[in-house]
Amino acid sequence: MTVKAVVSGLGITAPNGLGVREFWAATRAAKSGIGRVTRFDPGQYPATLAGQITDFTAEDHLPRNLLPQTDRMTRLALVATDWALADAGIRPEELHGFDMGVITASSAGGFEFGQGELRNLWAKGRQYVSAYQSFAWFYAVNSGQISIRNGMKGPSGVLVSDQAGGLDAVAQARRQIRKGTNLIVSGSVDASICPWGWVAQLAGERLSTSADPQAAYLPFDPAANGHVPGEGGAILIVEAHEAALERGARIYGEIAGYGATFDPRPDRGRVPGLRRAIELALADARVRPAEVDVVFADGAAIRELDRVEAEAITQVFGPRGVPVTAPKTMTGRLYSGAAPLDLATAFLAIEDGLIPPTINVSPAAEYDLDLVVDRPRAASVCNALVLARGQGGFNSAMVVRDIACGHG
Repeated sequence: MTVKAVVSGLGITAPNGLGVREFWAATRAAKSGIGRVTRFDPGQYPATLAGQITDFTAEDHLPRNLLPQTDRMTRLALVATDWALADAGIRPEELHGFDMGVITASSAGGFEFGQGELRNLWAKGRQYVSAYQSFAWFYAVNSGQISIRNGMKGPSGVLVSDQAGGLDAVAQARRQIRKGTNLIVSGSVDASICPWGWVAQLAGERLSTSADPQAAYLPFDPAANGHVPGEGGAILIVEAHEAALERGARIYGEIAGYGATFDPRPDRGRVPGLRRAIELALADARVRPAEVDVVFADGAAIRELDRVEAEAITQVFGPRGVPVTAPKTMTGRLYSGAAPLDLATAFLAIEDGLIPPTINVSPAAEYDLDLVVDRPRAASVCNALVLARGQGGFNSAMVVRDIACGHG
């Protein structure tokens, strides 16, 4: 019998809300966290907007000895983990270390920390570079710091596949649960809103250059012209269903299905892989297209990429065949943190029977999508599909469902 992997705790750090309650209230109210960058002066750059977390003070949540050795993304991840464990009713010190693991994703690593230390190297000399530079910038640092802080010695790792990595990490967590690990901390938090990180993102040529927060990030809109980056994400506590039931845990839902593909080179003339990823996820979950109640779209806001995603959705579900939403229009694209935040949002949508909106968008008729815009839509949500794509060709899809729904 296949072990069901369920989510029993959520920890959210997002531009429009810290913690589950604040984030979900803002999302239901269509409240945006996108605005002009304040972490540095963006005036010399063509892109000036971001989804920033403006009310987070690490000293209020973490011991001071951790601060010199951690990047902003790691501080956010550690706090999100604390909140997720508390939400799940888990006290790590009461569990055996080898029964707990950590699998996260990362897109850029600790960019801001690395920027500061390299500035010290060039401006002052090597003696002014922190020894923590050896790991604080690294992709795997969040997994490492979470595991150290909580005594987690079980299967651990990091996935690096841009935005798709957020789903890939949770899928790997499910694999480890099925292999017998009791608990996996998974998901992702990314943050690289600093000059070096900004230049790297601009190099990808996908950032919106609009200075109007309400007109900058418009997936599936005729005016789409790039995305707004953001910081934050979500950490999920993944457990075996039976173990969660035994301890009387609140269960948000099941990680029911997963599929991943890689796009061919553009000059090969082959079709993109997103549709196949969707079909693999549905088959893995044993869910028919008609049983999917909402799709959380990747929402690249690049016309060609929007077209590819819309075609994949309509080919599987039919024209306007399923409600589609992209609540990341309220936060910006959080890179590897985006998809775990969408997973958390999907679980909250299941719980409340409410599909969150895609804000500021007037959907293009040519895409044939039933896009939920402006305000939430009441709906019974049993199965939700979350999509994520990473620059370079990564495609991932994940089905999550209300545990009460059973198999399709």
